[in-house]
Amino acid sequence: MSRTSFLFRTDPRLLDALRRWADDDLRSLNGQIEFLLRKALRESGRVKDADSGEKRR
Repeated sequence: MSRTSFLFRTDPRLLDALRRWADDDLRSLNGQIEFLLRKALRESGRVKDADSGEKRR
């Protein structure tokens, strides 16, 4: 799977909360953000499970 980089600007408090959540879930910050975005896309019906690229645990 190919990855694309982009700049993401956010409030420092939001970034800190995401970092703590990622640590709790044993994910990298990037992995946590991708996980949350995929989940939101699935729940909104914008992408199917097979299209999300998420690995099953």
